[in-house]
Amino acid sequence: MRSLRKFFTEVLRKRPMLAFVLMGLSFVLFGLTSLNLIYLFKANINLFLDYGWMVVRDGALRQLFELLAYGYLSLVFYVVFKCCEHQLVHYFTHPEERE
Repeated sequence: MRSLRKFFTEVLRKRPMLAFVLMGLSFVLFGLTSLNLIYLFKANINLFLDYGWMVVRDGALRQLFELLAYGYLSLVFYVVFKCCEHQLVHYFTHPEERE
């Protein structure tokens, strides 16, 4: 895991344009995966509260797990965005370290 992180950091540090493109892509994907996620969670929880465990047969529990997966996927896109942002800020604020 450490070598993957180091590789990712070095690639972004040496290629700021790639970091910028990846940052934009992850920003868009973060927005798409997190769009209305809170409202869907609320609706799913209210469904459980209103009808109890009867909704499990109708797929509400599966939907809850899918919403959780979308939440974590959205988090991954956000972390990629922040990593790219950090590398770009470092690139522009430390010009003496450029290769």
